[in-house]
Amino acid sequence: MPLPATGPLGSSARRIIALVVVAIVLAVLWPFYSVPTGSRGVVTQFGRIVGIEGEGLAVLPPWQKLSNFSIRAEQADIEGAEGSTSDTQPVKVSMTVRYSIATDRVSEVFEKYSHDGNLSSYVQTATQEIFKAVTARYTAPDLISQRAKVSSDINAALREKLALYGAQVINIDMRNFAFSDSYMHAINDKVTQEQLRLAAENKLKTVEAEQKQKVAIAEAEANARRAQADGEAYANLTIAKAQAEALRLQNAALAQNHDVLELRRIEVEKVKADRWNGALPTSIYAGAPIPFLNVGK
Repeated sequence: MPLPATGPLGSSARRIIALVVVAIVLAVLWPFYSVPTGSRGVVTQFGRIVGIEGEGLAVLPPWQKLSNFSIRAEQADIEGAEGSTSDTQPVKVSMTVRYSIATDRVSEVFEKYSHDGNLSSYVQTATQEIFKAVTARYTAPDLISQRAKVSSDINAALREKLALYGAQVINIDMRNFAFSDSYMHAINDKVTQEQLRLAAENKLKTVEAEQKQKVAIAEAEANARRAQADGEAYANLTIAKAQAEALRLQNAALAQNHDVLELRRIEVEKVKADRWNGALPTSIYAGAPIPFLNVGK
C-alpha cells in the first residue's frame, strides 16, 4: 500500500512538535539558575538540602532544585499587644520589629520554619510573649517613668528568643504605649496635682528667698553701722589716748624743767617791760601783774 504524500502542512507540524519537545527537554534539563541580591540559593536533591549557593549564577544538574531564600531585612507589625503590670494594670502597645535571617542559619530556617525567609508569624508570637513577660516585672508608674529601660529589656529578651528561629533583630519600634482610660485619667489628675504642688512649693521658696535676702541686707547694713560706730569709737579712743599721753609728757617735761619754765616767764616779762610806754592801765583786775615803775627823784 503506498504511503500518503507528505505535504507542506505535515512538515510544519513536525517542526513545531520537535521545537516543543526540545523546549520541554531544555526546561527539564536547564542547568542555569540565578540567585538575586539579598538572597541565598538553597539546593535540594530529592527534598534533602545539599548546599547553599551565594548571589549570582548557579549551575546545577537536572536532579537538583534551587530555591531562593531571602536574607534581606523583613518587618513584622504587632498591633495591640497586651500585657499586665505587676500591680495588675492592663497595658497595650503596638510594635514594629525589623529582623533578618542569619546567613549561617539559612539551612536550619529553611528546613524547620520557612522556605522563603519570612518569619513574621513567629516574630509576632514571640514579641507578644516577651511583652507580657517584661511588663509583668514593672509597676504601672515604673513602666511609664522607665520606658527606655522597658524597651531595652524587650529588645534583649526578643533577640534571645528570635535567635532560636535563626533570626537576628535589627531594631524595635515601640509605639501607642497606653493603659486603660480610667488609669490614664488617674495619672493625669495626679500629674496635675503634682504640678500644682510644685508650683506652690516654688512660690513658697521664692517668698522665703526674698525674706532671706531682706534679712541679709538688714544684717549687712546693721553690721556696717556697727563697724562704723566701732571705728569711730576706736578712733576717738586713740585720739584721747594720744592727747592724754601728750599732756602726760608735757607735765613730765615741765616738772623736770621748772627752772626753764621760770626763766621763760621772766623773759616774757622782760619783753613786756621793754615794750611798756610808761602809761598805767586804767583798770586793774585782781591778781593782775603791776608793771615796773621808774619814779624820778
